[in-house]
Amino acid sequence: MKSRHRAREIALQILYQYDLNQHSSGKIAPTDHALVNELVNYYNHFKVAEELREFIGQLVVGTLKETQNLDSILEKHATHWKISRMSSVDRSLLRMALYEMTHMKDTPRTVVIDEAVELAKQFGTAETPAFINGILDQVQS
Repeated sequence: MKSRHRAREIALQILYQYDLNQHSSGKIAPTDHALVNELVNYYNHFKVAEELREFIGQLVVGTLKETQNLDSILEKHATHWKISRMSSVDRSLLRMALYEMTHMKDTPRTVVIDEAVELAKQFGTAETPAFINGILDQVQS
């Protein structure tokens, strides 16, 4: 498995966990210090390769810090869908992919979309890949 794909997979799992915790507790995003501690614990517990940690950290921290802006962009392109009504997997995946498309310019837009669709196949429902592809394809970088 390619390392960047594995990094995105781990980042999605972390973001999914945060999304579930936020919706169940009503908490806002964690502080930088708390997030760093949680990432280190996650890396150590699941034995995440050292070379993946920086990319994962960029995706997770960036996505969490930009969630409000990302949601605003997504709602413009998710016709007839509110972010709060999407599944946690879909919401987390869309946020992460949009963050990478708009803030990490070293990865081509098409690669980000392809990776998001692959993760949607892996973690979502049968409808998730088409849903993710449709929304991300509409977003102009």
